[in-house]
Amino acid sequence: MSNFTIPLHVSGRAAQLGQRIRIARIRRGWSVVDLASKAGINRNTLTALELGKPGTAIGVCFTVLWALGLEKSLDAVADPDTDVHGKALEASRRPTRVGKPRKISNDYDF
Repeated sequence: MSNFTIPLHVSGRAAQLGQRIRIARIRRGWSVVDLASKAGINRNTLTALELGKPGTAIGVCFTVLWALGLEKSLDAVADPDTDVHGKALEASRRPTRVGKPRKISNDYDF
C-alpha cells in the first residue's frame, strides 16, 4: 500500500457515508449477506464500506447505493452547477474586454 494519508475530515465523511448505508440496509430489513448478494459483492467488502474504510472501491459504493435504490442520491455529488468556487475561478479567467469584430477583407470579391 502507498504512503497516502487520508485527511481526518475525509475519513470522517467516509464513516458517515458508511453509517448511512448501514441505516438504509437495516431499514429495509436486510442482513449484510442480503445486501452483499444483491450488490454482487463479498459481505466483508460491504462491512468495510459500512465501517467507512477509505480503501473501499468507489464502484462498490455506487453498486451498493444502486442495490438499495439510492443511486439517484449521487446526482448532487460534485454537480458542476453547484461548484461556486470553480465557477468563480472560471469567470476570473474570462477576458474582461471584448474587442470589436474585425472587418473581413474582401480582396478577392468579384
